[in-house]
Amino acid sequence: MFKTLKEDIESVYERDPAARNALEVITCYPGLHAVYIHKISHFLWTHKCKLFARLISQVSRFLTGIEIHPGAKIGRRFFIDHGMGVVIGETAEIGDDVTLYHGVTLGGTSWKKEKRHPTIGDRVIIGTGAKILGPLTIEHDSKVGANSVVVNAVPAHSTVVGIPAKSTKRDESEVHDNIDLEHNRLFDPAFYEISLLKAKISELEDRIQEIETGQSKNRQ
Repeated sequence: MFKTLKEDIESVYERDPAARNALEVITCYPGLHAVYIHKISHFLWTHKCKLFARLISQVSRFLTGIEIHPGAKIGRRFFIDHGMGVVIGETAEIGDDVTLYHGVTLGGTSWKKEKRHPTIGDRVIIGTGAKILGPLTIEHDSKVGANSVVVNAVPAHSTVVGIPAKSTKRDESEVHDNIDLEHNRLFDPAFYEISLLKAKISELEDRIQEIETGQSKNRQ
């Protein structure tokens, strides 16, 4: 238990430059509180004490502003920064060293009693306000931009942004391992497609102009 707590405190240091000491992390980080309360509720959930598990998760929601269903499976060194408004559904699965920012939803798109929430691979970063919807998989070492809506699977080592979220790679040779979520440096796929359309329209306008000029000369 103490080894796990030490790991979690160190992971906060690594991912939040505002963290100054262990006491501050233990007392002032609701993301850490929510994760440890979830450990208790998840234990009860898996040992058939589901009502008590839900009650504990509701208390955690009230205290931290973070809603984690007791059925969700969470790996090691999971870090929720700020945390307010985070929602993690019952069948969500989260790998090791994952980072979530506030307002993130790992939600479902079905009312059936089946796997309906996302699976998040190791070392994934999910930006503020992002929505990951359905039983899709975000593979390891990927990043999801702020306010993106992800409705399709994301391959490993990808960065996706937008609504619906699209890869920021223009081709498979591009990798964004060093960008993290610095949105001012990310390639915008929507802007790129609009730029291509504008260039094509400009080309067509020039061709039309040439045709009209040629027809005018022929009439003369």
